[in-house]
Amino acid sequence: MDIELRSRQVDEVRIYFEKTEDDEINEMLPRSVLSMEQAIENYNKSLLPDASSFGKTIYLNGQYVGDVWCYCIDKNGTPEAMLSYCIFEKTLWGQGIATESVAKFLNEIKQEYDLNSVGAFCFSKNAASLRVLEKNGFVLIETFIENGIQSCYLEKQM
Repeated sequence: MDIELRSRQVDEVRIYFEKTEDDEINEMLPRSVLSMEQAIENYNKSLLPDASSFGKTIYLNGQYVGDVWCYCIDKNGTPEAMLSYCIFEKTLWGQGIATESVAKFLNEIKQEYDLNSVGAFCFSKNAASLRVLEKNGFVLIETFIENGIQSCYLEKQM
């Protein structure tokens, strides 16, 4: 399995947004971006020198299959960034791609931003995502209900 993290391009932002409009993915992925325009605007902001977000595309054997990113990057905050990821090619779920991609990404942002801690939100019913986070050293901090959905907050000390 050849997993590669690549720099994001605007065409991939469009593909990602369209792929994640899927009902099954929406049930598993907390989302704050609700339009293509907002997705592209967020991408453009991530290119600025003082950006508080950073993302990579996930390629498996040369095929674009998902994204991994951090947001709310703030060296004065706790945690110092938040993590999110999604493998949008559902036929690839459960094969360890997200786990390995997150591990590679965490190493990269540790070096790039010298982070001490990273947080992540996850829907409680998304057992696969919880496992990805736990395998990468995240610890459950709390569970809560938001917008009627039971969710989890996890954190990792880098």
